[in-house]
Amino acid sequence: MNLSDFTHSPYIAGLSGGLLIGIAAALFVLLNGRIAGISGILGGLLQADKGDKLWRVMFLLGMAAAPYVYQIATDLPAATIEAGTVQLIIAGLMVGLGTSYASGCTSGHGVCGISRGSMRSIVATLTFMMAGFITVYLTRHLIGL
Repeated sequence: MNLSDFTHSPYIAGLSGGLLIGIAAALFVLLNGRIAGISGILGGLLQADKGDKLWRVMFLLGMAAAPYVYQIATDLPAATIEAGTVQLIIAGLMVGLGTSYASGCTSGHGVCGISRGSMRSIVATLTFMMAGFITVYLTRHLIGL
């Protein structure tokens, strides 16, 4: 592999995306003193004090607007969802349940917690990842969905 292959490959997109997420999470904690865990931000919106809602709404709106801003620069990649509606609902409920049990989601634990050296976040992220690996193996290779 030469340098040309690297610069015209998904490696740059992955590296750039990872850097942007890391910088955003670091800035969020430095400027607001809060962890950029999406489940906590969304869950807190549902029970937040009036003065605590605006930043949560703006954060979530910024996340929702990001693909549209990106689309100004280039075409969005095609997205293919192979799961049916029932599978997506079950998956969403399972993610919500896991997030509740783990006291946080992949962004809170995986991005912010690991970077802070939190052992709880390391264990939670390893658990998320293993559950994902096992689920894919079972559904794709044993069950054949």
